Amino acid sequence: MHSTASASLASLWDEVTGTQPDPDLWVVLAALAAALVVVTPHGLWRLSRNAVTIAHEGGHGLVALLTGRTLTGIRLHSDTSGLTVSRGKPTGIGMILTAAAGYTAPPLLGLGGAALLGAGRITLLLWLATVLLVAMLVMIRNAYGALTVLLTGGTFVLVSWLAGPQVQAAFAYAVVWFLLLGGVRPAFELQAKRARGGAGDSDADQLSRLTHVPAGLWFFLFHAVSLCSLLGGGRWLLGL
Repeated sequence: MHSTASASLASLWDEVTGTQPDPDLWVVLAALAAALVVVTPHGLWRLSRNAVTIAHEGGHGLVALLTGRTLTGIRLHSDTSGLTVSRGKPTGIGMILTAAAGYTAPPLLGLGGAALLGAGRITLLLWLATVLLVAMLVMIRNAYGALTVLLTGGTFVLVSWLAGPQVQAAFAYAVVWFLLLGGVRPAFELQAKRARGGAGDSDADQLSRLTHVPAGLWFFLFHAVSLCSLLGGGRWLLGL
């Protein structure tokens, strides 16, 4: 019985960490088109932006933990805003990295996902995403946020366990394209909102106060990370 369980675990590990064949180019292009459809029109973006907010706040939370801060909770709101609260020194490199992680997290996650897909690790990508969502769910502190993360994580679980290889590949590529494309738009939206006199306490403004560097330079960083991630990740996804 013990040997059977060990064999099953070994088989599962091999399945998760093994490689899968690359999908046909039309599947990759169809996934790109689907991502563009949910990112470009304002109505659909208003809904799909919730997924970008999950990555944004998750980035704040993960970097807070990695820099030794105490993560106390994450809240996701129906207007696609979010809030991540951590305890620790209010200044210094840990706070700076935590503040900078929000707008850079979605495109960098997309870039990492593109690297995995470029290496044929479709199943590993789906499982890693599920694990990250489950870990984030533990720190959610409001009902809407919990529902959003549950629905997102549930989708990954269903695709990972029930869908065939072609569907898994199409879903994985669509998710990564979405993170790469969806990671570009929020910083431009925030910059436009600030130009109209709003969002006075944005991540860029907090970083400006922490570092005494103009907020515009932090916007430059956000744009550089998102656009470079899109270009690099897109090349991996297209096999260029």
